[in-house]
Amino acid sequence: MSQHQLDVRNLLCPMPVIRTQNHVKTLTVGETLEITATDPGVKADIPAWCRINGHSVLDISEQGRDITIRIEVGERNQSR
Repeated sequence: MSQHQLDVRNLLCPMPVIRTQNHVKTLTVGETLEITATDPGVKADIPAWCRINGHSVLDISEQGRDITIRIEVGERNQSR
């Protein structure tokens, strides 16, 4: 499956989640999305959004100001 990237650095809540949601709508089940953000709120917001929408958080890492979250698109993505 394909891996995609989304750069939402320097955006504040709720924009990282909104941009993630919009990007995920273009993906298919099983594809992964790597989100790079600087807003520390994404560490809670994106996993919560994933739980609600049936996606999986694969990992979360931090390097300096950058927070990287990798998610896998879940089955519920089919009902766009």
